[in-house]
Amino acid sequence: MFATPAYASTGAASAGAAGFMIQIMPLLLIFVIFYVLMLRPQQQRAKQHRALLDAVKKNDIAVTGGGIIGKVTKVDADEVEIEIATGVRIKVVKAMLTDVRSNNVKPAND
Repeated sequence: MFATPAYASTGAASAGAAGFMIQIMPLLLIFVIFYVLMLRPQQQRAKQHRALLDAVKKNDIAVTGGGIIGKVTKVDADEVEIEIATGVRIKVVKAMLTDVRSNNVKPAND
């Protein structure tokens, strides 16, 4: 009484593939947007930071993650020795450097 008869469709195979593609499109679109807005900029920043660390040399001014600013006196493969005051030298892991300034650059307000 309440049941309706079920009829077979002739184009079920092609409609199923098209329906699957329509369902998967939003997921693909979300992944593309996520990649463009989140992953790609993060990869570019990491690449710039690696290049910055590879370019560290003696007599540069280095800023650590903790905010210590000093002059680079020695560069090893994984560590950097920084002079933060006259006669006071500390060793810092190279990856913890956040900024490296060339020593021969004058400040903007001079």
